[in-house]
Order: sequence, then structure tokens, then C-alpha cells
Amino acid sequence: MNTYIVLLRGINVSGKNKLPMKELRELLVKLKYSNVSTYIQSGNIILQSELSKEEIILTIHKAIKKEFDYDIPVIIRTPEEWKLAIDNYPFSLENEKIVAFSFLSTKTSQTEIEVKGINEDRYKIVNDLVYLYCPSGFGKTKLTNNTLEKKLNVSSTTRNLKTTLKLWDLVNKII
Repeated sequence: MNTYIVLLRGINVSGKNKLPMKELRELLVKLKYSNVSTYIQSGNIILQSELSKEEIILTIHKAIKKEFDYDIPVIIRTPEEWKLAIDNYPFSLENEKIVAFSFLSTKTSQTEIEVKGINEDRYKIVNDLVYLYCPSGFGKTKLTNNTLEKKLNVSSTTRNLKTTLKLWDLVNKII
């Protein structure tokens, strides 16, 4: 049985795409996933399955579309990929409020994008991940999911350091 961290893009944000985590967990159990757990209300899931990453993405995407009529990106990582993302963060981790990880739906060969007005904010693109360091704050940064998606032509969902580390802790309880 393989363990996965599944991220949903745009769930329960600003009153849109409301999806109670209890209902999401029940749906995932109906789909025959094991040890399903969620963290906070923004579409963070840990589950186990014999299916491949691609099969899980497709199955969850279709089920959410059918049950809730939300056409949302589903992004998935293995625990090894998650740990590598944390370990390779290239900027300072001293101020957790300005640290984040944007998980991409697919790998990109791009390492640079043009974004005007990012000021002191920094990013580093590595395969299917964008590391973010945003001293301006996430409410003001130009390095948003929408910007990354347009510039890189992929789906993106971002998690701050606190959430990223909490998901790592939770996944370690079942592996």
C-alpha cells in the first residue's frame, strides 16, 4: 500500500467551492482509499492506495466533479517527494509567515518567469515545484497560483510552511 499527499486547488477559499472535509473523506472512503485523513479546510488529504498517482488524480477529480460539480485541479506527491521539497527549500526558513511551496501538476523545464513588481519576493522553480519567499506577504505578492499557472502553463496550488510541515508530520504517523 502506497501513501500519498493529495492537494486540491481552490477548495473553501473566499466562500467558493465549499467542500466540507467530512464529506470529502466519506467520498474518498467510497472510492476505496485507505487511512484517509484531511488537514484543515483547504483540501489537504493523506491517503493510501495501490493505484498509481495518475489513477488517483483522475479518480478523485472525476468523483469531485460528479458529487460536488467542482472542476478543480488535484495534485499529488509521495512522502519522499514531500520530504525532498522541504529539505531543498533554498531560502531562509527563519520567518515561517513568508515561506511557501507551490506544487505544480506537472514538471516544467522553465526555471525563470517574468513577473513585474515582485520587489523583494523570491522564487525558485525546480521541476514540479516553485519555492516561494515573500517578505511582502502572501496577500501582496505577485507570485500567486494564477500567475504561476499562466506563466508555466500548469495547475498550481500553494501551501505555507506551517501546513507543509504539518502534512509531513501527519504522513509520518502512517508510514
